[in-house]
Amino acid sequence: MSKKTVQKSKKRTTTANKKRTMGVKANTVVKSAPVTSEKVTEVKPEEVPKKVDTVESTPKTTVQPKETSEKVIVAESAPAVKTMPAKKATTKKATAAKSTTATRKKTTTAKPKSVKSETPVEAKPTEVIQEVPVEKSQPIDLGPRRSVAFIGSECYPFVKTGGLGDVMSALPKSLAKLNMDVKVIIPRYKCIPQKFQEKMEYKGSFYMDLCADGKQYYVGIMEYQEDGVVYDFIDNDEFFSWGNPYTNLIDDIPKFCYFSKAALAALNYLNWTPDIVHCHDWQAALVPLYLRTSFKDTNVGRAGAVLTIHNLRFQGIYDRKTIQYWSDLPDYVFNKDCMTQNWLDANMLKGGITYCNKLTTVSNTYAGEIQTEEYGEGLEEHLRYHSSKILGIVNGIDTDIWNPATDKLLAAQYDSQSVIKNKKANKKALQESLGLEVDDHKIVIGLISRLTNQKGLDLVNDVIPSIMDEHTQVVVLGTGDAMYEDAFRYYENKYKGNFCAYIAYNENVAHNIYAGCDALLVPSRFEPCGLTQLISMRYGSIPIVRETGGLKDTVQPYNLFDNTGNGFTFDRYESGLLYDAINRAKTLYFENRKYWDEMVVRDMNKDVSWQQSAKQYKDMYVELTPKY
Repeated sequence: MSKKTVQKSKKRTTTANKKRTMGVKANTVVKSAPVTSEKVTEVKPEEVPKKVDTVESTPKTTVQPKETSEKVIVAESAPAVKTMPAKKATTKKATAAKSTTATRKKTTTAKPKSVKSETPVEAKPTEVIQEVPVEKSQPIDLGPRRSVAFIGSECYPFVKTGGLGDVMSALPKSLAKLNMDVKVIIPRYKCIPQKFQEKMEYKGSFYMDLCADGKQYYVGIMEYQEDGVVYDFIDNDEFFSWGNPYTNLIDDIPKFCYFSKAALAALNYLNWTPDIVHCHDWQAALVPLYLRTSFKDTNVGRAGAVLTIHNLRFQGIYDRKTIQYWSDLPDYVFNKDCMTQNWLDANMLKGGITYCNKLTTVSNTYAGEIQTEEYGEGLEEHLRYHSSKILGIVNGIDTDIWNPATDKLLAAQYDSQSVIKNKKANKKALQESLGLEVDDHKIVIGLISRLTNQKGLDLVNDVIPSIMDEHTQVVVLGTGDAMYEDAFRYYENKYKGNFCAYIAYNENVAHNIYAGCDALLVPSRFEPCGLTQLISMRYGSIPIVRETGGLKDTVQPYNLFDNTGNGFTFDRYESGLLYDAINRAKTLYFENRKYWDEMVVRDMNKDVSWQQSAKQYKDMYVELTPKY
């Protein structure tokens, strides 16, 4: 067979000159090469003559069978996803060269029709060589198919208060592209925009036992589909009629006990049994416990349980009797190794850690940090005990949403090729819109954050007076603790024209800050992953971060000697070290702009998407389901 192929290749030029009329067709054939090279080589030799005849005599008849046979080929050697490309190629060829149709048809069916002549056997070599395009459509081995149900309290664009909403949105979409069957389950809050509410489809309802006294609660299921992901909303006015997803623990504990149980009951009601149930944070941490107790003898009880900790500071700790009543979990889970904390309280997250099959955090560094006293939030000992099932996978960002080349909110769109020029236009627009002095020669430092102690704002507050000079401007966007809001308002007053405190959260302004500032501050006390530093790199703004959690995993410190790295970092939680990091950034910006610009381009070319992280999640799911 290999000999044939070599001979055919040698004759390609000759054949092309002799058969001008078939030149175009040969090329067409090239593009539509079938998946299996062996078959192509053996059958095609006999087909060229048929091409000439068939083209004129039976155009349509040839096209129809071709489509069918091609589908068969693709189904055998590639995932279902590839069927689409294969079909498209077929359609084009039908118009451009019916000869190709005849050729492929024979390849699949191996019919004697093509025996007509073997002279043109030489034109086929082209086909054989062009097996590559088909292989190109499957460069990534998507691997075995799995089904996963994501259960969490928020998901963008329906409802979002922080990074959890982003992950619940982007990760399922990325997994759907990796040959996974994905469903997302969240509460149907009244604050979900009407445009989404209107498109939801009613899938059914039932009543469910919840409390220790057997109280019955309504469970409605509304469905919405987009980007290959199915979103199911748990409907209950008693629990989800508030304006915000979170209110206070007194109300949130019953709400999320109900939600965790209702989500599993809904899966059984829909008769959709996932391989994996992936729950997020304390709000869904009771899911693994319900799986192994109340639902152990049901279909969904067969699923593996994964729990992701997005922020260990929030654990769902409340009076033990209250949680025991609302959850109606068996008494044996309320012990010091599972739910019980400090004798009188119960900890929902702690229970989920005990019963899940795999525990993930949103960065590798954070996975280690939470097992220490400094970052363990009282659970470090429990986490060390369960360390064998802890895995850190860094978050990505949705690069379709966060893309300066297509971002309609920007004054000027740009990519890594045009960033140096077009970022200036965005900087000017930002200065104008926020009342800052318009001056391209000043460095603009941005801060987009919840204004809380976790985000290192006490350090920022300390260094502002020292870094503000005639060459520096600072922009702050966010809301939070009153002490920080007031402090930044004070600085805006004191440094008029060079300091802006935008005390609110505005998505449009956030996009403009990412695109218009030169550097972005993320000096967190602790940071499980962090998304702002990833977005800032995507927009060509240099991150200045503390080496903790995901910040350490995603930002490599700049090295002046070999001009490497993609940001400026400091390790210990001290204002002096933050001041030093900011000064190092300013020095490079003003004294060696060439190296600064190179780092900007380097950051923009860095892969901050979900692609690699989603692959790690899928590998984990496959590992947990070896039965397939």
